Amino acid sequence: MLTKVIVIYESKYGNTKRVAETIIEGINEIERIEAVLKEPKHVESTELLDYDVILIGSPNHIGGPTRGIKKFIDKLGKIELEEKMGVVFDTYMGRDFNKAVRKMEKRINEKVPGLKLITSGLSIKVGGMKGPIVEGEFPKCKEFGNKIARQMKI
Repeated sequence: MLTKVIVIYESKYGNTKRVAETIIEGINEIERIEAVLKEPKHVESTELLDYDVILIGSPNHIGGPTRGIKKFIDKLGKIELEEKMGVVFDTYMGRDFNKAVRKMEKRINEKVPGLKLITSGLSIKVGGMKGPIVEGEFPKCKEFGNKIARQMKI
């Protein structure tokens, strides 16, 4: 049976998109798992029912996820996501490690109780507002994708 993963992200300068793409590379290294990449504005709520895992990524924007990602998470609360699994990731600069991740996890737990978070979120450092992603961070993305995919096999 094929396990389906959707990775939903917002990215202003392309850094969070690159992280999402690299996570997907890691997911795709495991057999019988298929991952797709989309921005929230291109996702119909009902299509989420076709996926087993929902990954949500956001740049850290003023100490939390973007407005678009917050709205997207709120929208998830309006559909039945029992039996679905979720994971979050962010990109950050400076000392904001895990800030958006923690806020997304908290929001999901409050607004989307049916979505089971299967592992702690990933926080990837960028060198400045426009990037680039800091040296040594990409392997973490791929390993994160691998880890998620292996959890699906259990």
